[in-house]
This record gives sequence, structure tokens and C-alpha cells, in this order.
Amino acid sequence: MKVGDRRRFRRDPLAYLEDLRRRSTTGLIPLPGGGWCVTDAELAQTLLRSPDYNTGRSGFFGELLPTRRAQIDVGHAVRDVLRAGVPHYRAALTEAVAALPATSRWPDAGTLLVHHGLEDLLLHPETPAATRTLMRRAALGGVAVRAPHVWQRARAEVLRPKLATALTEQVRHRRERGVGEPRDVLDAVLSACPPAEAADRTVADLHLMLFRAVMAPLSASLAWSLLLACLHHEPTSPWPWPADHVVREALRHRPMAWMLGRVLPHAVKIGGTEFPPGELLSVSPYLLHHDVRHWKDPDAFQPDRWAGPGLYGPFIPFGAGPFTCAGAAVAHTLISESLTALSHDARLAVTGGDTRPAMAEGNVPRPFTLHRTLRPPTGHDIAHDTGGR
Repeated sequence: MKVGDRRRFRRDPLAYLEDLRRRSTTGLIPLPGGGWCVTDAELAQTLLRSPDYNTGRSGFFGELLPTRRAQIDVGHAVRDVLRAGVPHYRAALTEAVAALPATSRWPDAGTLLVHHGLEDLLLHPETPAATRTLMRRAALGGVAVRAPHVWQRARAEVLRPKLATALTEQVRHRRERGVGEPRDVLDAVLSACPPAEAADRTVADLHLMLFRAVMAPLSASLAWSLLLACLHHEPTSPWPWPADHVVREALRHRPMAWMLGRVLPHAVKIGGTEFPPGELLSVSPYLLHHDVRHWKDPDAFQPDRWAGPGLYGPFIPFGAGPFTCAGAAVAHTLISESLTALSHDARLAVTGGDTRPAMAEGNVPRPFTLHRTLRPPTGHDIAHDTGGR
């Protein structure tokens, strides 16, 4: 990648990607970091349905789990814990939003809110306080969400092994006592990983990986939902859109997973080009979500496009095919719950917002400031609160 290309990519990575697509005549583009991306929507969907593309294990887990069956079991177990914990998340988040200052710096504030909602689901309250404290520090210290500055990332690299050691000890302790009905994500991983298949440290590493996989998309997608909605509506009146529609449109407009790729387990022929085993071949949710042949005004942020039955284009913010994120529906629910809590009885505005993303292991917003002003109660509210007196 040439120096000029690197600068263009850093300045606006999504615009750089769109420029590569416009210049392609084959529906395929070489990626700056290596490998290829299928940019034509029809070819991309053909690839995502291809058995040759979808065999083998998911690369997400690396070498931590030996089989695809084990990967699926872990994903489903974690999803079930988070789904059962939605009421707890809602209550904890409402509490955190009530304590949010009128002016907050994002996306860091979103990471704090999301962790407050998830804290007891990641490690239940009976977990030793020191381990929960390390997890809290990891959530805010660059372990869960990649920090923007080198010194912050260096500090995170010091914290990460400490947390892994504490989690390993907790795995050993829980295995000795026996794991019943999962109370948190760590129990869920333990229930899906027999000791013969996963050592204590492996389970700890899996929990740490899933901690990041849950926290980063939730906090980034919440921040994008807030930023985009505020930039496209006057702060003097409430949003005209339901939170669910805002979230869907934010996931379409700025999906956190801007590129989904696999190292090919088998040779694949797509668009007249044959790719050998071992080649990295990707599709881009961002490009599919902005394809003018499948979406009306794809570059516009329009939450009302989700208001009723309509012709939607390919929508894959959490992947597609056999490797779709097991917790996609739960993630959508948690983001919507978060946005609902933030916008309830409040007027929201942002300063410093920029729709160009910063790439940090995904498509995340650049820093902005959220101004949240509580709306005064109406006469109806006062009458209700005072019993009509």
C-alpha cells in the first residue's frame, strides 16, 4: 500500500473503499492489508451461500476450540445467558443513564454504560471483587474496545494478562465446585467446554475474547446510533423515530463490522476468478448496505425506511450464512434498549460529530460530545405524579 493510499485510508476508510469499488470492473477489489473483497452484491451473496466458503471452523475462535460443533455450542450458550439477562441489563442501564452527566464524551461514555448493564452478566456478583474490578478496568482501559492512543494500548497489554490469570483461577474454582445453570457468560462457556476439551486457561481466554466481542459492537453501534440520529434531527424536539428504527439504520449506515473475511478452506471460483485455498476472501457489509441497486438513497440516514414493509437490500451487520453471529438478535435488542434509555424524556444533541469512522478493530465513531437535557414534566405528568392534587 503506497504512502498516499495509507493517508487516504486513514482520513476516510469507507470513502477509500467505495473508490476502489468504483474503479473495479470485475466486482472484486484487492484489499490494502491483503486478500480480496467481493464488492458486487449478487456475487457477494452467492459467496456467502457457497458450501466451499462456509465449511470448516470459524476463524473468530482461532485455535481455542477444536471443532465447529464446539464453537456453535459456546456461541449458543453465551447467547442464551445474554438473552435471559435482558431485563437485568435494562434495569442496570436505566440506573447508569440516570447518573450520566448532562455532557459526556463518546464513544467512551457508551462503553461505560454498556459495561454497567453487562457487568453482572459477564461475571455474576458472587465472583471475587478483585476479579470483577479487573474486568471493569479492562472494559474502560482499552482491553474490551481498542484504545486510540499507543500509551493506552500499552497499558491495556499490561492489564490483559492480569485479567486472564484471575479468570483462569475463577475457572478452576468453578470447576471444582461444579457448574449448574449458567449465571453469567463465564458459566456459559464452562458449560459448553468439558475439561477434557478445554483447559482452564483456554476457557479464560475464550471468556476474554467473548467479552471483547460483546462489548465492542454494542458500544460502537450505540455511539453510531446516537451520533447519526442527532446529526439528522433538530435537538429542539423529540426524535420522530422509534429507537429500533434508529438502530437498524445505524447498523446499515455504519456497520461496526465493515469487512467480513475468511481464509478459504477450499478453492472458490467467483466472478470468473478462482481463488486457491488459503486466500483471504471477504465481503463488506458497508458496501452491500450502500449498493444503489438494492437500497433507495443508500448514503442518506433515514430511519423511517424501516417503518413498514418495504424492499430492503442485503442487510448483514452481524454476518450472514452459517457464520452469522449467534447473538445478533440479542445484540440488536441491547443496543435498542440502551438508546431507549438515553432518549427517554430527554433532548439529545451532539458537538464535534464526524461521520468518517476511525478504524479500531472495526468501524467506530470518532470522539464526539453528547449533550443530554432532561425535558421538564408536562402538566399531565405532574398530575399523575401527585395523584391529581
